Amino acid sequence: MDIRIRNVHKHFGPFIALGGIDLDIASGELIALLGPSGSGKTTLLRVIAGLEFPDHGQILFGGVDMARHPVRERRIGFVFQHYALFKHMTVFENIAFGLRIRPRNQRPSTSAIRARVLELLDLVQLSGLEQRFPSQLSGGQRQRVALARALAIDPRVLLLDEPFGALDAKVRKDLRQWLRDLHHKTGVTTIFVTHDQEEALELADRIVIMNGGAIEQVGPVDQVYEHPRTPFVFDFLGGTNVIAAELRGRRLWIGDRDIAVLHDSIHPSGPVDVYVRPGDLRLADDTAPGIQVEIQTVHRAGPIVRITARTEATGQPLSIELPHLHHDVPCFTVGARLRLRLMQFSVYPRSLHIPERTLPTPILIGRERTRVHPY
Repeated sequence: MDIRIRNVHKHFGPFIALGGIDLDIASGELIALLGPSGSGKTTLLRVIAGLEFPDHGQILFGGVDMARHPVRERRIGFVFQHYALFKHMTVFENIAFGLRIRPRNQRPSTSAIRARVLELLDLVQLSGLEQRFPSQLSGGQRQRVALARALAIDPRVLLLDEPFGALDAKVRKDLRQWLRDLHHKTGVTTIFVTHDQEEALELADRIVIMNGGAIEQVGPVDQVYEHPRTPFVFDFLGGTNVIAAELRGRRLWIGDRDIAVLHDSIHPSGPVDVYVRPGDLRLADDTAPGIQVEIQTVHRAGPIVRITARTEATGQPLSIELPHLHHDVPCFTVGARLRLRLMQFSVYPRSLHIPERTLPTPILIGRERTRVHPY
């Protein structure tokens, strides 16, 4: 089932939860709605489900506007963060519930219901546990029962609201790959809400990044991560250093130091912000453009050395992640000075608002990649 969302608005009193959302979701896609609290992602999910009605706009399922149809007419499978299982029912009865409450003329036979439940138990790897109660299951097992119950009705669309939020980190990680495999087997159009960037990047075909009731950027995982359209998107998808710099032609400067060269630039000369991730900084020799820093702290984390430092030119703080190499160990001491090369970075004009436009493809300069962004 493909879904097309057209100019959807939703207000709660004076608060704008959704401010004109347009989004196309292809049949069989696995989409992540990603954003901070209050960004509108859960409201959008509930509007798609029919748990909320939009003030304005269309929710098209296969070309049919369902915006005013109640949830029971949409054939939606919904999985909540806290399972919402019936405590007094066995696993079998929880999964069978949606089939048993269908109108008599649409209800499968008892044998068909049993076959369907056992099939789903096998699919979610819980065969043999059908007579247990939810209290006798682990958190990960309960969430798989909730998914099986949602799938039992053969939904046209599967919606998941922070499905792993109540689970510990190890279980969450295990269930991510399991859900990805399950999606491949079922092919159901799936939309899930999360505020966990790693979860979205690992699971989704495409990511919808939301902020303040609007969509900041939509795209495949690699595209969104490698081509962040706005500073918000860049910052939200991982650790970020923001370096105040000046663009002079195609060269970036901090004070009187040349720190990088852009292969091409669509910015006029003037103040810019350079966004670079801690893992995209590397040691540079004295002949190449780079940032001179003084180390403040050093922390070894397995094969990675995490360093906090300050730029010598302006005192701006930086977080740095470098691979631990034996011959580099003497350099990584508090008070030592390093020269850092920017391997991959984005340049944004220093302004509060950046209109959405089509962005140029990143320019590869040897191993260095520069992203440039228009006003």
